[in-house]
Amino acid sequence: MILDVLQVSVARGKARVVRDLSVQAQPGELLGLIGPNGAGKTSLLRALCGLEPLASGRVTYGGRTLAEIGRRAGGRTLAYLAQGGRIHWPARVDQVVALGRLPHGAAQVDAAVFRAMAAADVMHLRDRAAGALSGGERARVLLARALAVEAPVLLADEPVAALDPYHQLQAMELLRDLARAGTNVVMVLHDLTLAARFCDRLALMTDGTLLAAGPPAEVLTPERVAKAYGVTVETGVREGERFVLPWRRCDATPPVPQELPRS
Repeated sequence: MILDVLQVSVARGKARVVRDLSVQAQPGELLGLIGPNGAGKTSLLRALCGLEPLASGRVTYGGRTLAEIGRRAGGRTLAYLAQGGRIHWPARVDQVVALGRLPHGAAQVDAAVFRAMAAADVMHLRDRAAGALSGGERARVLLARALAVEAPVLLADEPVAALDPYHQLQAMELLRDLARAGTNVVMVLHDLTLAARFCDRLALMTDGTLLAAGPPAEVLTPERVAKAYGVTVETGVREGERFVLPWRRCDATPPVPQELPRS
């Protein structure tokens, strides 16, 4: 299902936090929304799932708006994973994940819930109380809840921010594989290294506008990264994969090389 964002603007009070932005996300690809703090990434993602009203523009899923799709069908069309989500009720992990099945009729622990828990590496937590989880465990449970919807579109806001390096890689591999299997995955990311390695395309935002969109190698150029983030980058290739590593603030004074003491 193609996601079309056409000349979208989002307002907060009198300020437009997203301005006349257009981008398209295709099924089978992992699209990363990147940009500095305050660029408008979360506001855009919330607007895509109807949680923020549009000041102007249009968002369509397979050519239809969410209003045209309808509330019940819309719940099966897209899954949304919020930034820094919390679990506000006492429940077992498998019951929390099962909430992702509500758009399909009932929050039952079914085969889709087991698939989601296995994919997010939380199957061993299924009988635990959700309130007893660590921050990283909770983040994986909420990812599993979004996966359990098994929607054709997944919108995820910083899904790896609370995870350790092992689970960051595991989650990025999972989302990339999900996209390869045909799901349209759009995610907000701050880690440029992960964005460069795992995303098929990137949309680089700054000040509510789209600075660049395309394959990571075309978007994450030193010039664009410096303009958007104010940092320099080091790039290279490891095991056939290109990586981008933020290195130094553009306004920082490079350290003075120290001579090694002579023996």
